[in-house]
Amino acid sequence: MVDIFDEINEELRAERTQEFLKRYAGVILATVMLIVVAAAGWEAWRWWQAKQDRVAAEKFLAATTIAEGGKSDAASRKIAIADFSAIAATAPEGYRTLARLYSAALQAQSGDLAGAEQQWNAVATDPNAEHLMRDLANLLWAEHQIDTADPSLLAARLKALAEPGNPWRPLAEEQLALLDLRQGKTAAAKTTLTQLAEDLTAPSGVRGRAVALLERLGG
Repeated sequence: MVDIFDEINEELRAERTQEFLKRYAGVILATVMLIVVAAAGWEAWRWWQAKQDRVAAEKFLAATTIAEGGKSDAASRKIAIADFSAIAATAPEGYRTLARLYSAALQAQSGDLAGAEQQWNAVATDPNAEHLMRDLANLLWAEHQIDTADPSLLAARLKALAEPGNPWRPLAEEQLALLDLRQGKTAAAKTTLTQLAEDLTAPSGVRGRAVALLERLGG
């Protein structure tokens, strides 16, 4: 009797499985196809992204080679600036940010400070750029504007970089000291420079410049 009931249960399960497959075969097939297509699409996207990265890397390297080889050559700098601008317009985000920063540096060297400022501001306000790169763009903008820009605007940008834990803090504090000197706040500048000179976490170049400037200020 037990064997008979087992056979009946197996037949019932088989019939239910067949009915289920008949009813939902289309849905199951569509789901499987969707998974296959999604996987294929993901692989295709990864292949395309890798290709874009390779192309951008090659262009970036070529532009960098031109820039490094023609540091004192205005014509080479002009070509490199054009190449970096093209990369910034079409490359993936990481290369786009670096291209803008390189272009800005070359433009500043060429005397085109307005063009360099435009690039720095583009990076500083780009929400897709790495936070570290946005801060660097703000710092470079401030360094090149320290003698001419509105002091309140300079202070606002630099103080945001001078917060504890910011990797650009020592350099930002150095610029804040120069801004104080520009405004006649010698005592405040000496305090900042003294702190920098004694800050073992600051780059040696920053400490050295702080010491030299303090000596000139008689502090």
